[in-house]
Parts: sequence; structure tokens; C-alpha cells
Amino acid sequence: MTAHRPSIGSLMIFALALTLGGYFTFAAVQGDYGVFRRVQINAEADALRTERDRLQKELAELQNRTLRLSDAYLDIDLLDEQVRDVLGYIRADEIVIR
Repeated sequence: MTAHRPSIGSLMIFALALTLGGYFTFAAVQGDYGVFRRVQINAEADALRTERDRLQKELAELQNRTLRLSDAYLDIDLLDEQVRDVLGYIRADEIVIR
């Protein structure tokens, strides 16, 4: 029995197929549209959703304060708080300790 040696052409085809398989596997895992990039995009999306929710709460609070200081609805306590904070006013019956 003689040993059968593979021809050079078949070895080259095998090497080419192995190289292409390795390249596509690498691209599927670490490429621009790969698994790792997808995980990174999902993490960024979660962070942005959290930031959006925080900003929506802050916006709702600011809209509430704006409404409470508007001409249509005036909250005397909030107005008093703002006058004291911004202008530094105090009532005559108060004592200020600095």
C-alpha cells in the first residue's frame, strides 16, 4: 500500500477555507457589527435610557415649579421661598443668625 499524499491544490483550498473561516468568525465576534459591539451598544442604550428618565423627572419638576409661579396659579409659599433665597428678604418678626 502506498500512502496517498494530498496535492498542493487541495492543501491551498483547505488553507484558503480555513483562513476565510477564521476571518469571518473574528468579524462575527469583534467586527463593527459583531457580538462585542452589540453588547456595547446595548450598555450605551441602557445608560441613555437612564439619563432620559432622569431628565424627564427634572423637566416635570421644573414645569411644576413654573406653573406654581405663573399668573394662572400662584403658590405663595414657593414665592416666599424664592424671594428669601434670591433677594435675601426676611420678615420683621424673624431673627437672622449668620
